[in-house]
Amino acid sequence: MRALVTTRPGGPEVLELRDVPAPRAGAGDVLVRVAASGLNRADLSQIAGRYPAPEGWPQEIPGLEFAGVVEAAGEGVHRPRVGDRVMGLLGGGGLAELVRCPAVHALPIPASLSFEEAAAIPEAFITAHDALFTQARLRGGETVLVHAVGSGVGTAALQLAHAVDARVIGTSRSPDKLRRAAELAPLVAIDTSGDDFAEAVLRATEGRGVDVVLELVGGDYLPGDVRALALHGRILVVGLIRGREAVLDMGALMRRRARLIGTTLRARTDAEKASATWAFAGHALPLFGMGRLKAVVSAVHPPEEAVQALASMRDGESFGKLVIRW
Repeated sequence: MRALVTTRPGGPEVLELRDVPAPRAGAGDVLVRVAASGLNRADLSQIAGRYPAPEGWPQEIPGLEFAGVVEAAGEGVHRPRVGDRVMGLLGGGGLAELVRCPAVHALPIPASLSFEEAAAIPEAFITAHDALFTQARLRGGETVLVHAVGSGVGTAALQLAHAVDARVIGTSRSPDKLRRAAELAPLVAIDTSGDDFAEAVLRATEGRGVDVVLELVGGDYLPGDVRALALHGRILVVGLIRGREAVLDMGALMRRRARLIGTTLRARTDAEKASATWAFAGHALPLFGMGRLKAVVSAVHPPEEAVQALASMRDGESFGKLVIRW
């Protein structure tokens, strides 16, 4: 099979399209012929050598999500069946023509969605759904601050929050991304290239603050997150684009009786990933067929253009998700 292989640690340019041995479906697995693969910032970190795949997953082939057709099923698998269209999460190896996936992680693709749209869903939407509803317990009527609202997880979180009647405040350094996000769902837009986002949040909420912060940027955004919190607020740290370290006023955190929660999907056990996957499926997957949720695909590239696509994502040029079509 063909796969995008990391030849050495570095930037996107170290990826090469190569012929490699195909995986096999073990007990409890399905083998999927991949039609499309979603790209994520975690792929950049893996390529750079900073984010190795969990044990048992390909180290040299990045890729955390796929959409395709089941080609074979391992022992003990009754669903999905051979020929079914599925999408799902992987610990790695997704930038390839064939993937091995635990059957419990393979979701049916709604009939209304293309493979390209489906490949843009698992990582972004399951991450956002788990963070907002399982971890932060977001409820209708609450207010959530979504940083990097034009990113894959950001656009997913915006739509999921709107679907439960939560109010969304979104940030970006790009006015164009804020405009495009507002076309997906109503939001209060904050341009962080010019505004102090915490002050802007407090103005927008008449001094109350937000109930939940979905932190997709990290680094020096954390102090502002605390300032922007309402009483009993929750901060979910999901991304670290601006770095892993921040100075935190713990007194302010205590006064707000707030919670600071770190979360990631990739390092979880198969059972934990299955729980997050099916929580999303039961709550949100039907909303795609109803037109209430939308897979946001910025561009679709052939595997020969993966280097350019990853460089575009690294440089913040894309809105939503970038997809490789095999």
